[in-house]
Amino acid sequence: MPVPDIDQFHAISISALAHELAAEGRSIIHMEFGQPSTGAPKEAIERAQHILATDPMGYWESQPLKERIALHYQETYGVTVMPEQVILTCGASPALVLALTSCFVPGQRIALARPGYVAYRNTLRTLHMVPVEMPCGEAERFQLTAKAVAELEPAPDGLIIASPANPTGTILPDSELQAIIDVCKARGIRIVSDEIYHGLSYGEPAHSVLEHDPHALVVNSFSKYFSMAPWRLGWLIVPSDKIDAARARMGNLFLTPSALSQHAGLVAFDCRQELDGHIETYRRNRDLLLEALPALGLTHIAPPDGAFYIYADIGHLTEDSLSFCRKLLLETGVTTAPGVDFDPVNGNRFMRFSFAVSTDRIEEAVRRMTPWFRQQANERALSQDD
Repeated sequence: MPVPDIDQFHAISISALAHELAAEGRSIIHMEFGQPSTGAPKEAIERAQHILATDPMGYWESQPLKERIALHYQETYGVTVMPEQVILTCGASPALVLALTSCFVPGQRIALARPGYVAYRNTLRTLHMVPVEMPCGEAERFQLTAKAVAELEPAPDGLIIASPANPTGTILPDSELQAIIDVCKARGIRIVSDEIYHGLSYGEPAHSVLEHDPHALVVNSFSKYFSMAPWRLGWLIVPSDKIDAARARMGNLFLTPSALSQHAGLVAFDCRQELDGHIETYRRNRDLLLEALPALGLTHIAPPDGAFYIYADIGHLTEDSLSFCRKLLLETGVTTAPGVDFDPVNGNRFMRFSFAVSTDRIEEAVRRMTPWFRQQANERALSQDD
């Protein structure tokens, strides 16, 4: 079996260029990654400092943290999760690998939305599984629908759901989530739900797939709502029949998450006031961009119900989103993500803005981008007249 080819994560190369420019003294605004500019909660940092000073640590799984995560599902979603169903991981990415390898084998077909997070497609290919991308456009709010899942032929072996989604921030209404789950149950499709952006919504909160399907697997992490991306701590919820398989894979592939991160993560669960304050910052940033983007000529965007992204159509300006984002960076210092990362078919005409930065950075980005986008529109008009 040949080693599979996978696509580059182009936002990483753009970010590397941004850091090179910053090292040269350029002023850079980072809007390329879904990475909160805030740090871990204050009390979590204090706990970590205490542990560093008093505990040599080692390979360890925190039973109190597993119990706290299980309690979180009861408190937030009204579902019962046993602590042994919680597999602590080194972030959401290993949790996705555990979920896929615990349930599927090479050659099986796993459906997912397009546009969608670049690592879904590439992780599946790396594991010799077959990604079945389902095109989701403006008419579907860039989200999966039960109708589309029902019409897939042949039925896939699995389905990855993301709500709120990356790169769009769209949330599945609970009725549609239930309908998708019903279709999957009827067709024997196993669900893996990426719920990493739960807790980050600007209207109705996102619902967990576990509210409707106790046999689904759920990926989550401390990177987004908890503002702890560099701590590399996540978890996977598995049904009882997959506990042994997931634990075996975690132990052999990744051993355990950082002991220090586990100590901090347990404390972070009780820092809701501080963390909810970040959401209000994101809400202000979202509102600023929603007001500003039409003036930049960006009028077709995904509805950002949650997460901290805006996915915008730039097809009237370019057919090469990667070059467009590089040019924006070089000429303004504003770093964004090209749509080709999330959609290999139509992403050449989209770009993603992350508003997980401070509000003053958003305001400065708008000031820089306003004349720049106007210039791009003028240049495009002139080129089409020639």
